[in-house]
Amino acid sequence: MLGWVVADQAYRAYVDLAEGKLTDLRKAVVNAIALAQAADEIGIGAVVLLGKGEASAGGRNKPSILSDTLEAVFGAVYLDGGADEAHRVITHLLGPRLADAINRLGVLDHKTSLQELSARTFDAPPIYTLREDGPDHAKRFFAEVHINGVSWGAGEGRSKKMAEQAAAEQAWLALSANSVGNTVG
Repeated sequence: MLGWVVADQAYRAYVDLAEGKLTDLRKAVVNAIALAQAADEIGIGAVVLLGKGEASAGGRNKPSILSDTLEAVFGAVYLDGGADEAHRVITHLLGPRLADAINRLGVLDHKTSLQELSARTFDAPPIYTLREDGPDHAKRFFAEVHINGVSWGAGEGRSKKMAEQAAAEQAWLALSANSVGNTVG
């Protein structure tokens, strides 16, 4: 249901967009990171029922739990109110993300963009190193990305994936700026 609603909204709003770009737009909104952010914005973590262990380990803030819970809420709305009501709720919560994503369509997945640029520029893949800090209930992840042994970016986030994406974005921007001046290589 979730994928269909977002695809429907993207198709209706951006009729001239190529099929592949529509798919990229849908993926920018229907993914664990975007759903966790939306769930966090409406405060789902505060009301989700968790076992003692997960609650004490900070489960209310874990992106995987937040995104899964939001998907469950969408499913419950569909079962209780039908397709039209589910469409309305999903559009209300995720519609603004769709409009936001259209402006970033070229760099929605920074890791993929960096990998492509790295392959063209260095003929080498980016390598990520990760570390984590903090107690289980408030864990922070830190990533650094190297290409040919040179650090190009660093990032942090509440999950490994978020930290790697942040590092990849920083590296992509730095590498793109260097490529313009032809000083890379």
